[in-house]
Amino acid sequence: MRIAGLISGGVDSSVVVHLLKEAGYNPTLFYIKIGMDDDDLLHCDSEEDIEMATLVAHKYGCELEIIDLHREYWDTVVAYTIDKVRKGFTPNPDVMCNKLIKFGVFEEKAGRNFDKTATGHYATIIEKDGKTYLGTAKDVLKDQTDFLAQINHLQVSKLMFPIGNLMKEEVRRIATRANLPSAKRHDSQGICFLGKVNYNDFIRKYLGEKKGPIVELETGKILGYHKGYWFHTVGQRKGLGLSGGPWFVIRKDVEANIIWASKGYEVEAVYGDEFAMQDFHFITENPWTDLRSGIDITFKIRHTPEFTPGKIFKTDSGYQVLSSEKIHGIAPGQFGVIYDADSKICIGSGEIISA
Repeated sequence: MRIAGLISGGVDSSVVVHLLKEAGYNPTLFYIKIGMDDDDLLHCDSEEDIEMATLVAHKYGCELEIIDLHREYWDTVVAYTIDKVRKGFTPNPDVMCNKLIKFGVFEEKAGRNFDKTATGHYATIIEKDGKTYLGTAKDVLKDQTDFLAQINHLQVSKLMFPIGNLMKEEVRRIATRANLPSAKRHDSQGICFLGKVNYNDFIRKYLGEKKGPIVELETGKILGYHKGYWFHTVGQRKGLGLSGGPWFVIRKDVEANIIWASKGYEVEAVYGDEFAMQDFHFITENPWTDLRSGIDITFKIRHTPEFTPGKIFKTDSGYQVLSSEKIHGIAPGQFGVIYDADSKICIGSGEIISA
């Protein structure tokens, strides 16, 4: 079996190579480069990552190819991020990077020549009744299925997640025992331009600044001024520059360029127990036959270790989720990621349009 291994230079993907070699495979390794060398802001210093990937490839006698996808990344993931922020939404570039770049463009350019693609994601593959499902990881603290919730059945059917049934500390121990050069490296922070570049600087370069008022939700009093609604997201506490807080962003008026804020640690307005989704994407299939009375599920609205119980209902425009508990900072643009009631299978995801 021909296997393409995506390697970042970090400990997780390095251990994937080790495990594949132990299992008798000889993967061809690919480092995906997405930083823009001709842009000072979006330049991603990948030299150390490539050096680590090269050392791992040499250690195990694997071929390593560096595949430059920065233009495709810009045209899809970065463009998506800017567009959503401009419209006042909260984007998730990690989700779109996996869907469009790692398992989209890469598949078209190189992955299609291989039987399987192996990655260092904390996720699993579940085979059930002749079908392939995206399963959650053994380590719930590291589970990354929420970042994979927009991939399709063909993509998930081709993937391998060799560390998905391991705890993070087990991965570290394997790396140490195998003397991997990346054994003590810190975990990566996700997308390059968001992980290594100041987010506000990035937004400022492409959207600029636009002064507007910060208004207290309860009184209508102007508390101060912001430099553009696109620098803030619903539920945000830090960065408003107001004294006497804590202050939370409750909502944004994009047309009027107004940030509505409320004060206190237990601000009721920043919590919600339901949200609507549009353009819901099923990874493998739609498992629901009758949603009139709701189906028990678990879900996430951001990258956290917790799976929140709730019910999902079908509406004329999409799906509605009713949470069993209040959740903080439900923001339009986020992905609502839906799992079965046992939090074992990731069913799919949809873009949150209202709370």
